[in-house]
Amino acid sequence: MPEDGQYYGKHGEPRKYDPNFKGPIQNRGCTDIVCCVLFAIAILGYIAVGILAWSQGDPRKVIYPTDSRGQFCGQAGTPLENKPLLFYFNIMKCASPVVLLEFQCPTTQMCVERCPERFMTLLKAYANRKDFDYYKKFCKEGVTNNMGVPKILELGLCPAMLIPSKPFTRRCFPALGQSGGVITVGNSSHFEDETGKMRDARDLLDGVRNASVVIEARQVAMKIFEDYTQSWYWILIGLVIATVLSLIFLVLLRFLAGIMVWVMVALVILVIGYGIFHCYMEYAALKGEPGADVTLQELGFQTDFSVYLQIRQTWLAFMIILAIVEVIIILLLIFLRKRILVAIALIKEASRTIGHVMCSLFYPIFTFFLLVVVITYWAVTAVFLSTSNEPVYKVFNESVCIYSRATCDPANFTTSPMKAQCRDSECLFAFYGGETVYHKYLIGLQFYNVFLFFWCANFVTALGQMTLAGAFASYYWAAVKPDDMPTFPVFSALGRSLRYHTGTLAFGSFILSVIQIIRVLLEYLDHKLEGAHNKLTKFLLCCLKCCFWCLEKCIKFLNRNAYIMVAIYGKNFCTSAKNAFFLLMRNLIRVAVLDKVTDFLLFLGKLLVVGLVGVFAFFFFSGRVRAFEDTAPNLHYYWVPILTVVIGSYLIAHGFFSVYSMCVDTLFFCFLEDMERNDGSPERPYLMPESLRKVLNKKNKSQPAE
Repeated sequence: MPEDGQYYGKHGEPRKYDPNFKGPIQNRGCTDIVCCVLFAIAILGYIAVGILAWSQGDPRKVIYPTDSRGQFCGQAGTPLENKPLLFYFNIMKCASPVVLLEFQCPTTQMCVERCPERFMTLLKAYANRKDFDYYKKFCKEGVTNNMGVPKILELGLCPAMLIPSKPFTRRCFPALGQSGGVITVGNSSHFEDETGKMRDARDLLDGVRNASVVIEARQVAMKIFEDYTQSWYWILIGLVIATVLSLIFLVLLRFLAGIMVWVMVALVILVIGYGIFHCYMEYAALKGEPGADVTLQELGFQTDFSVYLQIRQTWLAFMIILAIVEVIIILLLIFLRKRILVAIALIKEASRTIGHVMCSLFYPIFTFFLLVVVITYWAVTAVFLSTSNEPVYKVFNESVCIYSRATCDPANFTTSPMKAQCRDSECLFAFYGGETVYHKYLIGLQFYNVFLFFWCANFVTALGQMTLAGAFASYYWAAVKPDDMPTFPVFSALGRSLRYHTGTLAFGSFILSVIQIIRVLLEYLDHKLEGAHNKLTKFLLCCLKCCFWCLEKCIKFLNRNAYIMVAIYGKNFCTSAKNAFFLLMRNLIRVAVLDKVTDFLLFLGKLLVVGLVGVFAFFFFSGRVRAFEDTAPNLHYYWVPILTVVIGSYLIAHGFFSVYSMCVDTLFFCFLEDMERNDGSPERPYLMPESLRKVLNKKNKSQPAE
């Protein structure tokens, strides 16, 4: 009769006793060879895409501003090297909706050494030789003193006026001030426009705002980049602290597993409790403060996220979220207190196993290095692909013109029929694009880049899981530990995985990558249709995203278990996934309770490391502690290093604790197989350690006396 939690029959038959089985099969063959070949071809194609992108791409397009001819301002080694700033002939035209649609102001733009420093019209400057020489610094080439103002304006060689400006993100914007509620440009609240009319300085605001929208993301990115340059070494110190804390916890788990688990639980509850208390104190301190009662909806989106910390509703939301998390953790601990004892026994055995396979603790560093290579290759390729377009020029005009926004060639535009029919039109740089075959397939190449990124990243993760599973399984099934183990269990498992099961790893990671790329496409579709689709399509998209999120979680779970079975038996992916699934279904209750409780306890350990490092980073970078006021760097957004340290700490803790998690999962699978293969008799003794046998009420029967 099957024991409690075991279901035979439709979920397959249990493993039979095999006296020759000594752990991970050594004599194995290559699996999923077709997938291995396809993966190799895909990698070669990925390298070809990278070479093509690097040969066609031009990162200068995202570094330097571009004038109306498509030239880069301030680029070293070019005639414009000493002209780093972009000047707009008429920035009021930036108020046009074209700016937001095409990200280009419909006015002539040129590179200059310095922004205009005084207000001046072309008519007045032309009357004074010295002023006109200064004015010509902001004109196109070919302007002479004998041309006359009407001819210069007709040819569009000079702006009708100069406005005092200041450089901002390498662009010249009008120096607008405010005095007594009046907007001023320079020292005047009015100015004469290019038609001779007097205009209010407020009329410049729309153009400045729209031009600013185009570069707002760049502005925020530059501030964040500056914060990183000021705080990178402190961030590294925080990540080193997280690494040391993770190692300390793992070492303590090795010798004091039972005590450390309860200490982790208590500390997590205390850290979250302190978070609730701190949020309440901030909430109470803002009571009565001017503007502190504004709701988050009224405030809207702010690029300076520190503004949100001055709102009471923000701290109230944090307090409620932390309180809910605290209650959930306490309730889980109350209801699962008996199962926690079994989980502690598994963690103790995992500690012993890792003690014999110490190299496994440092394997995540190898995985992290491979992931950094994959991410870097993807990011560089994506940047070069996105900048591999050619400059596209379009016709911009004042009056009605049939060629408006048509593609043009600046080299011969002045003699073209377009200029003849539209006298006031100009051929200006619009954006980077192209009509060649390469540019038509550019979106497809970007899609291929993203897909191969997912595939390679999942492959690296799968390789780590299979390697660790093979090393830990060799410990469990060793009759005499550690004498019957391989000399270098991690390297032996890594060699077996790469030599025999590259195709299996590629197969499993391919399935997961397909689901992830579908999720990306759904997010892209939702973004593109935002504001255009009705409630029904929104509901359908939401359901699809939810379903594929659940499917991704299920596939990750099945893949992980399949890799464990491959590491032990050396079968192909489908066979291993089926055997792993049936083994879990035959022991459904144990899987649902025992294994998941262990994962929960290890998750608390990650939270503790992240919480301790996060609290320290918050007090350091925010300057809340007087001892750190002179040491902490001056930042635009102090949340940037805090968030970086928190995310980095979680990734580091996850890397180290994932070794424990993989060890527990492997041992769990092995002891389920042990329960089916053996019965505790002298001929078929259990290989599980005595601590596990006691918790599970299992005994090895001694040999009867003769």
